[in-house]
Amino acid sequence: MGADTMQHLLSLARLPAAEIPASARLMARFSLFDWMVVSRAGRGEPLARIIRDYVSEEGGQGRASLIGGGSAPARSAALVNGTISHALDFDDTHFAHVGHCSVGIMPAALAVAEETGAGASDLADAFLIGAEGSIRLGMVLGHGHYQRGFHQTATAGAFGATMAAGRLYGLDDRQQRHALSLVATRASGLKSQFGTMGKPFNAGIAASNGVEAAALARRGFTSCDDGIGGPQGFIDTHSDEPDPGRPWMSPPPGTFLFEDIKYKLHACCHGAHAMIEALAAARSATPLAADEVRAVRLRVNPRWLRVCDLKSPRTGLEVKFSYVWLAGMVFHDIDTTSDLSYADSLCADSRLVDFASRVTVEGDPALSDTATEGTIEDDGKPAMPASYDLATRLPAAALEAGLKKKARGLIGAETADRFWAAVASLDQGSARDVGALLREGN
Repeated sequence: MGADTMQHLLSLARLPAAEIPASARLMARFSLFDWMVVSRAGRGEPLARIIRDYVSEEGGQGRASLIGGGSAPARSAALVNGTISHALDFDDTHFAHVGHCSVGIMPAALAVAEETGAGASDLADAFLIGAEGSIRLGMVLGHGHYQRGFHQTATAGAFGATMAAGRLYGLDDRQQRHALSLVATRASGLKSQFGTMGKPFNAGIAASNGVEAAALARRGFTSCDDGIGGPQGFIDTHSDEPDPGRPWMSPPPGTFLFEDIKYKLHACCHGAHAMIEALAAARSATPLAADEVRAVRLRVNPRWLRVCDLKSPRTGLEVKFSYVWLAGMVFHDIDTTSDLSYADSLCADSRLVDFASRVTVEGDPALSDTATEGTIEDDGKPAMPASYDLATRLPAAALEAGLKKKARGLIGAETADRFWAAVASLDQGSARDVGALLREGN
């Protein structure tokens, strides 16, 4: 059913750099900056120490940088860096397949780019190609794949990581085909891990699996002819209603779907961002204190009810996946943009417990993944409408300003500005320069 998907991915993987549009390349560089920032910010998380220690004990030739210090073989570095960079869940999202592109693909690209001595611009281009491939394969797999419980960051992302690594290794079509078929038997990741260390681990294994598959194919390791669209391949086994044609109706280089990437300006599940913006905008237009709210009634795409509708979060991590708690944070002026806000103590905050009882969330299939609509009710007054759609593209200047503000809040102005300068001069730098920035400090 998806027999053409492999050929489409192979064509994308070998797209000449000269044919990549400047607009797509700009968004890839925004993603590189944002990924560097959230990686730096996540390096002190408990899981960062655990995963770095685990890889250090394995040993091997240190050819690629580890976030927070040290080096490791490319596959191990991709595992560490993918996991750490998703630790705060503050990275980009593409809603066409609902996946985090940067954390599953950038670590693979960086590890191989450092290993091979590639330029920083080659690193960014390889990431872009891999991300585009993951988005389109994720669309082939369809909404049913995600609804079944698969985490597209890790499943479709592993194929994108393979394409990025294969491009930097210089794989030919035959080798890239073997690499993509090999990763088909490796790609994995479940949404049941959301709210735990297992969710960022999903990003790490996507990056690691991509490096491993590409590195093996480079050495002559072979596989079935088509592990993606062939009989009992990944599409056959992981999707009930695949859509192999529609995602390729407007292929690159004419169209890069990656240009619709969305960046998190709130430190929680991206599925809740439209709600936060909707409530904040409504409250700004008509000031209303938390104790004046009788009810908040929200409608979202039904898929989000299985992702970020935890009714009784037990940890600060789980708060990031709780519409009802996040709504209370908005009305109690608790900063949703700062990761420091999401302490475990929020779960027992009597103000938020009470406010959560007044919030209802329903699924509405007529709404897109990026939209939230609803009302805020106050005794004796007409219901106040609240709505927002993340799909609207921000101008590049506004996006740059937002990302810089986020970066300075997360890692400090001095480090944020150095990271931005490095990305702004990407054409003059190397991937190892990027790695050196991420190695700083412990």
